Amino acid sequence: MIDRPRARISSRKQPKQARSNELVAAILDAAAQVLAREGAQRFTTARVAERAGVSIGSLYQYFPNKAAILFRLQSDEWRQTTDMLGGILADAQGPPLERLRRLVHAFLRSECDEAAMRVALHDAAPLYRDAPEAQAARASGDRIVDVFMQEVLPCAPEAIRALAGDLITTTLGTVGKQFSESPRSLAEIDAYADAMADMFCAYLERLGFGQDRA
Repeated sequence: MIDRPRARISSRKQPKQARSNELVAAILDAAAQVLAREGAQRFTTARVAERAGVSIGSLYQYFPNKAAILFRLQSDEWRQTTDMLGGILADAQGPPLERLRRLVHAFLRSECDEAAMRVALHDAAPLYRDAPEAQAARASGDRIVDVFMQEVLPCAPEAIRALAGDLITTTLGTVGKQFSESPRSLAEIDAYADAMADMFCAYLERLGFGQDRA
């Protein structure tokens, strides 16, 4: 049974030397393997330490509990997603809706490439999803989407832009998770991404994307 989401999730200390960095990297790599193989329900610090080949005491020097390890894995995943969001949506060289289409394709591919890990992290979310650290991590991605919506719908009311951004990100996350739960070929991923992107683009055009640039 998953613990109540009140456990401390901040790391005990940050590694400062190369050897410490290597130790933390080994722990996180082992944690990812244990999580993907065992799932959130059977994820324990003892299994992670055994997989990493380190003592439980060494693990606790950097992570006070399993919630802290899981949150670090989730934070790394959020950071990768945020970097992807920023790298694609903020690229002013391409038309906005073309950037959105690229994002949908990149996101679905990443979901399918790391399906086991992401499903397990979703199952573990009650351990950390309401913590201030988790809220701050998600906020950075929300800001990128907000800026993009201001570009796409500059004449729309703020409430409409917020709704559009929330609908797109929620749909991406929810549908992406469900879609990636079954093995998918590249052709299936591309076809699904094209259909989802078509839906998003049609929605934004209905809200006035083309009229804003008329």
